[in-house]
Amino acid sequence: MLYLTLRHYEYACAIAAEGSLSAAAARLNVSQPALSNALDRIDAQLGYPLFIRKRGAALAVTPQGRRFVERAEALLARAASLETGQDALPSTTRLSLGCFSDLAPFLLAPALQRLRQAYPKVSVSYRAAAFEPLIGALLDGSIDIAVTYDLGLDAGFTRTTLFHQAPVAVLPPAHDLAGGKGISLRDLSVHPLILSDEGLSAQHMLGLFRRHGLSPVVAHRTQSLEIMRSLAAHGEGIGISYAAPFASHSYDGQPLAMVPIQDQDASEPVILTRHGTGPGDPIIDDAMGILKEALKA
Repeated sequence: MLYLTLRHYEYACAIAAEGSLSAAAARLNVSQPALSNALDRIDAQLGYPLFIRKRGAALAVTPQGRRFVERAEALLARAASLETGQDALPSTTRLSLGCFSDLAPFLLAPALQRLRQAYPKVSVSYRAAAFEPLIGALLDGSIDIAVTYDLGLDAGFTRTTLFHQAPVAVLPPAHDLAGGKGISLRDLSVHPLILSDEGLSAQHMLGLFRRHGLSPVVAHRTQSLEIMRSLAAHGEGIGISYAAPFASHSYDGQPLAMVPIQDQDASEPVILTRHGTGPGDPIIDDAMGILKEALKA
């Protein structure tokens, strides 16, 4: 039995379009309490909220709410076509992929290629960004899926682990620590370090040292991996990065060595994530399965 009517779908679409209950109530010519009660019934029936309601702020559509509204608009258009006898316009299907900026040079292109092969009629877009902008884009629904490290995400995100990545130390080949097959955080703690200036990344790395009772000296914080590699190649310190390009020279042609950091707790999962732990859009859930197979190696 269906418990939601076309009127409920119309209510949800109006609220999303207007951004507030009062404006939507005026547009629909219903009372605001009636509209609020209808929204409560919709959320209860679906089992997840369509909107984030905060006192004194505009209603924000959740990612699941955005997909619900898109489908509701298509349903209302098809219902209208039954009355007018005119075919409803087909809805556009879109999929937006996010990728943490340090992972993007390694994983973004094969991910896009695989998605476009699987969904030739879907408009696939992407955004590469740092952790906080990526999390914000997942929350506001401007991206559907992200490939990232499991940093800064709360329990409201669905996660699928692709693989675990150990960090590497980046240093000149002539450095005393460059000849071994592995290196420890304790070995690194007595040398000046070069870290990313991305907030969550730097906090995570320093937290690893603190868990081992170590207080490293940070010589530089850099905005990009290649700046880190160049500084390391010129002896400005030892870079630490989870991204390990195959290139053995910095951009300016200086040789580099990369030695894996062997502490077991330093390894981090690379994950696929979306916002929301309830049922997802079928295409998005299917896309996560496709990307898991394509990127897990």
